[in-house]
Amino acid sequence: MKEGIHPAWYPQAKVICACGNAWTVGAAIPEIRTDVCYNCHPFFTGEQRIVDTEGQVDRFIKRLEKRQETVVAAPTKAKRRKEKQAIVELVDEEAGAGA
Repeated sequence: MKEGIHPAWYPQAKVICACGNAWTVGAAIPEIRTDVCYNCHPFFTGEQRIVDTEGQVDRFIKRLEKRQETVVAAPTKAKRRKEKQAIVELVDEEAGAGA
């Protein structure tokens, strides 16, 4: 191994969770802070919490409703298509009669 290229190794690095739980591990830094651990994570505790961060569900529903308002209904599209086809046919008939 090359000398001087590897980080310092801390065999008794302390890991501290936001819930207050602490334990030691080997790491390249002397102290590690974490938000969740095996003591407070819902998967391990059996607790199920549904967190709606900043109303994401509400924002999604509002976007969906807004989209439904702006989207043209299928029968209206079909009606427009028929009107356009009728105009094209009328123009074609006039062009054929004038030639």
